[in-house]
Amino acid sequence: MSSSKKDRRKTPPPDPAPLPSLIDAHTHLAACGGRTAEDVRAILDHAEAVGVSHVVTVADDMVDARWAVAAAHWDPRAFAAVGLHPTHAADLDDAARAELEEMVVDERVVAVGETGLDYYWTTRSDDCADPATQRDAFAWHIDLAKRTGKALMIHNRDADRDLLDVLAAEGSPDTVVMHCFSGDRRIAAECVDRNYYLSFSGTVTFNNSDELRAAADITPAERMLVETDAPFLTPHPYRGQPNQSYCLPYTARALASVKGLDDEEMAAVLTANTRRAYAVTLR
Repeated sequence: MSSSKKDRRKTPPPDPAPLPSLIDAHTHLAACGGRTAEDVRAILDHAEAVGVSHVVTVADDMVDARWAVAAAHWDPRAFAAVGLHPTHAADLDDAARAELEEMVVDERVVAVGETGLDYYWTTRSDDCADPATQRDAFAWHIDLAKRTGKALMIHNRDADRDLLDVLAAEGSPDTVVMHCFSGDRRIAAECVDRNYYLSFSGTVTFNNSDELRAAADITPAERMLVETDAPFLTPHPYRGQPNQSYCLPYTARALASVKGLDDEEMAAVLTANTRRAYAVTLR
């Protein structure tokens, strides 16, 4: 890789034009450099300057889950989701279950997750939980969401059919959020039929994402959320550069274009949906 390409990959995108009242439905503040209260405040100040008023910071493992809850208490603009990423499903022992059950009732925790199935890493990482272990952990998270009334935040990678079948077999909670939706229009239609929320990330802006844009097109606006999944999946034309919540307006505007809505109207709908999905009163 040339030095210019390396430099570009380290360069944050420019600030987008502000788009008021957006909520980042899924980000990873710790992975974005927010390891202290001061760092979290700086990230959220930057986001707020372009209209992103709140974020949901998401855990991958138990260390991240503890940190996410702490971050949500450090700053009122942050809420937390707690759970074990499917690749870490083997960590769901009795101690982890007990701790997650305690965490999820915290008033700053709005979702269980991210949980689900990830078949991509099962053949690429020796540390990834096998599919059977992932399915068992997924079922436990589904039950936890139902018992606590919290939204269920879904991670799905290369497992469309199995994931939807597990949800059907276990019985979905009242609120299901398909984080970083990546399916085709057929999967989108099935999720819509089940009254799930589809959360779109920067991938919907990528040049090779025509089918994902088709999925967004058939998704009713009132079932859509918008997220960064930062520090990953930076929107086009900044793909590969560092992502943070302040980049959210780029993706929101792309969704507005897909849906044929005014940018501000799209933002208002997305914000209302996120408030409803996570059942929170945002200050």
